[in-house]
Amino acid sequence: MYNIIISALLAFALMPSPSNPHKISSVETHGSWVYMYDQNGNRYKTLSTNTVGEIKGYGSTFFVSRNGSWIYLFDSEGWRYKTMSYSTVGDVIGVAGDTFTSRKDSWIYTWDRDGKRIKTRSAR
Repeated sequence: MYNIIISALLAFALMPSPSNPHKISSVETHGSWVYMYDQNGNRYKTLSTNTVGEIKGYGSTFFVSRNGSWIYLFDSEGWRYKTMSYSTVGDVIGVAGDTFTSRKDSWIYTWDRDGKRIKTRSAR
């Protein structure tokens, strides 16, 4: 009886869960496809470039893309969770940690992973 309970608990503990999502190690475009790779170097998600657009950068928990007039934020499971206007954000110039940076005219903006602008400074 105890063996069954222990086996069931162990199997449950090893199951992927929303609280333990993949960590992104790479997001790559090959032809019409965007491939997401996990912390072990395994490809775990395939998305269409028609849906994603051009990859602008990635961190371990999210990635940023541009598709026409839109900036998209995707989570580590490949779900688009935020859409922002390119005219508001500007050119994405980098992604690091849980933030990304963009440049619009003579301004540089820092955004958090939720798409909230957290800093504005002059591009000098």
